[in-house]
Amino acid sequence: MEIHPLPLKGAAEITCAKHEDDRGWFARLFCQKELLSLNHNRQIQQVNSSFTKKMGTIRGLHYQSPPYAEDKIVRCISGRVFDVMVDLRKGSSTFGQYHSVLLDSAKMNMVYIPKGFAHGFQTLEDDCQMLYLHTEFYAPDYDRGIYYDSPNLDIKWPLEALDLSDKDKNLTHLDMSFEGIECKVPKDYF
Repeated sequence: MEIHPLPLKGAAEITCAKHEDDRGWFARLFCQKELLSLNHNRQIQQVNSSFTKKMGTIRGLHYQSPPYAEDKIVRCISGRVFDVMVDLRKGSSTFGQYHSVLLDSAKMNMVYIPKGFAHGFQTLEDDCQMLYLHTEFYAPDYDRGIYYDSPNLDIKWPLEALDLSDKDKNLTHLDMSFEGIECKVPKDYF
């Protein structure tokens, strides 16, 4: 596994080496030891998957608020998605900024998203499946989100937004009054 720091403090893109032969391939999806510099030994508590039928669909931007804020590792295991993370951590040097990564099942890349970030994606083809590893259990009372097209973020979504859930249609815009969420940023993040 190779870890590539992203412009948002503590976030990273992770690539996996494929070991191929005439039967196919093998690749490591997760290794606590190799990811220690990112997750600082926080344990994965939950693994989820989503399947999205239509190209152009947007899911997100979602997060869990403290004390259930979570680190995530997100990978596209079928198809391609435009994956977006937004730093919502109060006091972070990259607060209010977003970064996007093209997650491609053929490329086998994934992203590490620290707690205190909102996350979402847009499918770039039909029939996309995502895999999520979480360091916290889902806590519905702490489930939050921001509207995908908040003017203060100015995210450059690659396709027309299609097929939003009712929940995502009703999320609030991120505005200048939002002060961030309390999530300590470890000093040893790269």
